Order: sequence, then C-alpha cells, then structure tokens
Amino acid sequence: MPCVISSPSTDSGKTTLSLLLSCWAFSKGIKIQTFKVGPDYLDQQQLSSIGQPICRNLDIFLSGEEWVQESFYKHSLKYEFSLIEGAMGLFDGLGATSYSSTANISKLLNVPIIFIINARGQVASLLATIRGFRDFDSELSIAGIIFNNVNSDRHKKLIKEVFKNEDIEILGFLPSDSKITLKKANLGLISPMDNGEEIDVEYFANFAERNLDVFSLIKFLKSPQKKIFNCVNFKDLKIDKSKPIAIVEDKIFHFQYPETKEFLSEIGIPLISWSIYDDEEIPSEASSLIIPGGFPEKYANHISNSFKSLNSLRKFRKNGFIYAECGGMMILGDFIKDENGDNHKMSGILPFRSRKSKLSVGYRYIEGLKDTPIIKQNQLIRGHEFHYWEIENNLSELDLRKAENQSKLSPPWKIKSWKTEYKNEGFFDENLHASWIHLHLPSSPEVAKNFIDATQISFSKDS
Repeated sequence: MPCVISSPSTDSGKTTLSLLLSCWAFSKGIKIQTFKVGPDYLDQQQLSSIGQPICRNLDIFLSGEEWVQESFYKHSLKYEFSLIEGAMGLFDGLGATSYSSTANISKLLNVPIIFIINARGQVASLLATIRGFRDFDSELSIAGIIFNNVNSDRHKKLIKEVFKNEDIEILGFLPSDSKITLKKANLGLISPMDNGEEIDVEYFANFAERNLDVFSLIKFLKSPQKKIFNCVNFKDLKIDKSKPIAIVEDKIFHFQYPETKEFLSEIGIPLISWSIYDDEEIPSEASSLIIPGGFPEKYANHISNSFKSLNSLRKFRKNGFIYAECGGMMILGDFIKDENGDNHKMSGILPFRSRKSKLSVGYRYIEGLKDTPIIKQNQLIRGHEFHYWEIENNLSELDLRKAENQSKLSPPWKIKSWKTEYKNEGFFDENLHASWIHLHLPSSPEVAKNFIDATQISFSKDS
C-alpha cells in the first residue's frame, strides 16, 4: 500500500523527501504517481517536473471524499508505485479542525504515514513528539520515520538510542544540504514554470540512495490493489465542437489543476493554448477564454507592454465568454501596482487596480447571489484563495454603481472562511466571471455544467 508523507508542521521536508524518492525512482526507470494533499499548485508543479507522471491534488474540502477516492485509485492504478505528499502538519485542516487534513486523507484512503521530522537541536524530544502524534489518533498508522537535518554520526547514534524500544521503523537520516534546499517566494516554492531552477535529478537520486533506506521504503510505495471507482458522468451535456476554449498557458499564468483541461477534452470541447507572455493575440476561433491564476504582479511591466495580447483581450470581451481566477482577474483591471509602487497598465476591462496587501489564503464557502454563468442563486459551492494582492476600485462608490448599472457588473457570490462572516466578492455579467476564488470544476458537476453552458453561448461578432 502507498504511504502519505507527513510531518509535525510545514517546512519539515515533505516536498524534499517526495522529490528525493521520485528522483531515485526515475533514476531506476521506475514510474511513481505522486499526489499532493490540499489545493497546492506549486508543490504539485515541482513533483510534475522531473519526468514522472503529473502530480494530482487530493482535497476533501474542495472536491469531496468520493472524488478524492476516485482520483486516487484511477491514477495510482496506472503505475506500480505511488506516494502522497501531505500538507502542513498531520492534523492541520479547515480552520482549527482536522477536516481535509493529511490525517483525514490517510484515514479515507487507509494508507500508512511516513513521518519526516526536523531533528535539528533535538534528541529525546523527538520521541515525545512522535508519541504525541501517534497517540493523538489511534486510527492512524505511523509506519516509519525519517529525520531531517541530522549532520553528524553522533546525532544519528543518539536518535537511534532514543528510539531503540519503539515499534516504528527508522527509514533514513537526511543531512542539511543546500543542493536539495528548495527556493521559496511569497506564495511558497518557486514554480519551475516561473524561472525556477530545475531539479538536479541525478544529485537528488544519489542523495536519496546514500541517506534513505530506499529498499525498505519501496514497500510503502506500492500502488493499491485494484478497486472499482465511478467517474462523474457528463454524457448528457450538449457540446458544440465549433466553439473552442482558449486557455492562457505560459510562465505567468499556470495555477490550474490538470484535471480541468483533461475534463474539458474528455467531454469533447476543443482547447487552444494562448500566451500573454509571448504577446500573442487570442486565437480567432476561440469562443471562450480561461485565464488561470499566476504571477501577473511579477510580470506587470511585461504584460503592460504586450500590446497585441491586451488589445486582443479588449476585443474578445465583446465577442466571447471570459472566466478569470485570481491573477487572471488582475489583468482585467486598469492597473497593477508592483512592489516598487509603479503602476502598470492592464486591459481596463474592469474598474479596479491591484496592489499588494496581506496574504489571503485558505478554503472558502461560497453562496450564489444571483443566477450567473458559474453559480445559481443560493447555490452552495466551495473554493479557495491564494494571493497577496488586493483590488481597489478606481471610481467613487456612486460612479461605481453607475458603471455597474451600465455594464450590468455585480458580484456573483458571497464568500466566507471558517468562522467568519460572508462578504460579496468578484465580478460577473452574462459573458464574464472574474474572482479571487479558485474552483475545481471537474469535481463539481453543477458548477461544471454552468461553466460549459456559458461557453456554448453564441455572441455577435459585430457587438
């Protein structure tokens, strides 16, 4: 049975360990299907960048238990080996609960836990930590442990002495090494799509061979026995194949779940890539447009000088349906103010400017305010936020109301996080939806149907 790699807290080495095992397997010609707990894009991209199958997200809050199980078995059964990288600490989930946590995933899929713990400056305290996590939930199985930041033989010997009477398998000691330290930025790891350094697969593989008991670990990477799973059925959808969807895919905009494209392709919608970074025009055959999240603030000056792309976007606003998430929404505004305080002109489709603020991250409960292209009035769905920037209106409240009346723009929904109050958020009209919220369309049939219906609308090219 495969394992889930977890730890007491974030920054303990989960991604590094997952990459070490993936690189070692790759060096031996072994394919491993990796999974990432939670709505993470950046760890998922790292694990997908080293020649292994695309990493998949497992998120109970966002996608539901049935989808998580189906996705896990569907993809892990394709390969002999698989592993799951956890998120944050073992029990950290929604708000102050363990719902949608790594522990929740472990119990749902009935997989054991391999614990990695930062051993720097600790010996006997490590045992107290492990016992505390092990005894906190008797339904969980912590089958093995790996110690990180162990930089001497004496440190290693002392840890072995402390754990000699424990019924837990020690599977490795990782010394500190700058060559396997992953670089970070505001939102987490630097994406390999955002000028991140490529993983040195050979070095990672050799490091794993030297410092991990890889042949004992293999037994925790075996994919599960075959199980029956039922995929969501979208066969009743009517698809017009003459209406392709263009998706921005470049080094700026890449916060997108792989299942979205797979799902749209599987139901028969033609997809076209479009690059704002390369200053391309939106393909003329596209009838709808997806602009996923990314880092427009980092490339704000570059975007503002991508005149063909921005002009194409303004024209497309009249002729097609636009769906924009997070960073994708930011380029629909008037300006992005970068970290130096400089304003960079964007498309000007929506009446706001973006500027840096405090981090807004986490799960969101969502309730529809009206019938929109994505959500219906009073419909309840779920999503997540992941950004540092905020938007401010360029207009006075009175002028904004006039502008909204003229263009029919209004918030599509209200959102809240765990134990907070609802607030209105986003912009929509009949052929536009823009919001900070990231959704997982394939696991939400009603939202997916709304989205697909919106992409099938015919617009006058003369409007």
